[in-house]
Amino acid sequence: MSAREALAIAEEEGLDLVKISPNAVPPVCKVMNYGKFKFEQAKKEKENRKNQKVVELKEIYLSMTIDIGDMNVKAKKTLEILGDGNKVKVSIRMRGRQMAHATMGVDVMRRFFEMLGGKAVMDKEPKTEGRNIMMILSPAK
Repeated sequence: MSAREALAIAEEEGLDLVKISPNAVPPVCKVMNYGKFKFEQAKKEKENRKNQKVVELKEIYLSMTIDIGDMNVKAKKTLEILGDGNKVKVSIRMRGRQMAHATMGVDVMRRFFEMLGGKAVMDKEPKTEGRNIMMILSPAK
């Protein structure tokens, strides 16, 4: 029906003419209470935001000379973080002469990743960026 007819029917019933999908040909409209419609849409959006999981990026620091016991503790903490569904940024800050042996730091990163036992996926490979070596992990599906 034409827009004028629909508007006349809406006024007759004391309601509003609301465009549901204005991009359709012809546009789809409904005769309803606009205030109630707006309220229910806001309620749905609020519910969707509440159910949405925000993934955080947590950071774990290692050192190039880390011992196996300390590495086990860090791996356990990393598994906790991954278990919560968050991503983990593993980083090593090189000091002084360590800059000359950046490959050792990458090896430490790879050993650390192997300790996680397949419970993590490497999003970003260990890479040297200036004084830092970084790797990003996410939970395995």
